[in-house]
Formats: sequence, C-alpha cells, structure tokens
Amino acid sequence: MSRVCQVTGKRPITGNTVSHANNRKRRRFLPNLHTQRFWLENEKRWVSLRVSTNALRTIEKNGLEAVLAVFANAASSSKGIPACAKK
Repeated sequence: MSRVCQVTGKRPITGNTVSHANNRKRRRFLPNLHTQRFWLENEKRWVSLRVSTNALRTIEKNGLEAVLAVFANAASSSKGIPACAKK
C-alpha cells in the first residue's frame, strides 16, 4: 500500500536530517496518513479512505460528498489528483 493520501495527493518527500555538527544525511518525510471509514448518505454505504489529517479537516469543513465530487472531477480530467478540495 503506497503512502499517498487519496484526497489531497500528499506523498513522501525527501530532505536532510541535520545534526548538531551540521552533518547532513538524507531522509524521508512521511505524510500523516490514517485509514478512515466515512458514511456516504446518498449511497447508503461505508467508504474506506486513506487520508491525511489535512484531508480529514477538509472533509469535516466541506463534507464528504463535496470533497469526493472535486476528487472525481479532477481524476476524470488530465490534471490528476487535486491539490485541495476547497470551495
């Protein structure tokens, strides 16, 4: 299972671990992902999504149907996953 948010598209990025002596070593910054079940009222079923905490906040604010509508429109177009599902 890849470490990618299914709503925002956040994925691991790379950077440096910097010690007190300013030694630099490459590392990965992983997104804060959670597997969460959401109830889709219009379809009367549960949907499991692997989402970041930022996506959880967006779903809380805008509602799941609005976020999934933006996600579906972006996935069907050539742009890919949306950066954010704001209104």
